[in-house]
Amino acid sequence: MFWVLLLFLAWAFAGTACTRLCLTAARTAALDADTAPADPGRGLTLYEAAFLSGGPARVADVTLVSMARQRRLLLAHTGWATVVDPRGRDEIEQSVIGAIGPDGQSRIAPVRARAAGTEAVRRLADRLVHAGLAVPDGAGGTVGAAVRQVRAAALAVAALGATALLLPVQTGTPRLLVGLWFALPLTLSLSCLAIARFEVHPYSRWASPAGQRLLGALARRPAGDERSLLTTVAVRGIRAIGEPQLRAAFAHRDQPWRE
Repeated sequence: MFWVLLLFLAWAFAGTACTRLCLTAARTAALDADTAPADPGRGLTLYEAAFLSGGPARVADVTLVSMARQRRLLLAHTGWATVVDPRGRDEIEQSVIGAIGPDGQSRIAPVRARAAGTEAVRRLADRLVHAGLAVPDGAGGTVGAAVRQVRAAALAVAALGATALLLPVQTGTPRLLVGLWFALPLTLSLSCLAIARFEVHPYSRWASPAGQRLLGALARRPAGDERSLLTTVAVRGIRAIGEPQLRAAFAHRDQPWRE
């Protein structure tokens, strides 16, 4: 009856993951209900859209791109950032210039990491959390993380079920019955994923439901000008950059670097 132990493990994985998903979704819904409705006329700034879409690192990315397109920062295809104009127009730009360092030149990867952790970005995050647009730190995880756990649980249940079916035949326990028992936790996991897909999709690590609605409205605006291009980068990330030189510069951002 070793397959019964595997069945207990399958139920433990599925039950834990599905419970976490339900609790996280309920907590997110409660947070949205307690938040005052966002002003329909309120627009997101470039930095706000970047943070809600990709967190602190996205804020650093869009700032680097914005300054580069204004020729106030040079981003070489080799992955180096060089300051052209040392006067930042706001505190986020000042934090990026400070992250580059007194020499005025640095690899993009460490600049991105340092700028993402500056006080200016933390204040931006605090303002968004206070406005109910961002998920606060320590909120017990996000729906996206819970969904990933349920997916992992479904794979684990399938693997445990396959293992049980491959065990030697035991008297009085038909393989079909064993398969049906494992189908129950697998069905639970897949059902939770289906419900989450319809009820709480898209899954966001940074934006609250109110923030996601503003991002959706932002994405529907017509494109074409410089502001729209930067907004696209803020929402979609570096992959939205159409300029080969900039894309080559950021291709080095995730490579290992040393101080």
